[in-house]
Amino acid sequence: MTSTPARPASRNPLLDTLGANFAVFRECRPLALGIHKAIIARMPELDAAQLRLALRMHTASTRYLKALQAAGERFDLDGEATGEVTAEQREVAATTLRERFRKQAERRKTEELAKKAAQEQREAQQKRQEKLAQLAARFNTR
Repeated sequence: MTSTPARPASRNPLLDTLGANFAVFRECRPLALGIHKAIIARMPELDAAQLRLALRMHTASTRYLKALQAAGERFDLDGEATGEVTAEQREVAATTLRERFRKQAERRKTEELAKKAAQEQREAQQKRQEKLAQLAARFNTR
């Protein structure tokens, strides 16, 4: 019986904190523009640079971009709609996702080709060794 792997832990503990405190992060809903100001107002102990990094990681995630691409509204920390996601923003998200998926497919294809080439090389090396062993056996019997 196979089991599904557990979801990997966030690479940024601040994202875990934001997810624990605000549903908009847990649900990966499109964030209101300027939300960093609201976060700092509610959690003044946060380092602004660390918050920028966490927000960049969150908004660049595939999950967030998919939500942004499909969304019509942006949400504040309380989950209230505060603005709309423009068609241009949805298109940027869609383009980013297409490019990301294209690169992943290319990477997978390259890895598969490299594995295939390595396997063929191992098989060729094995055949050479077998032929050498046969030749050695043939000429060593005299």
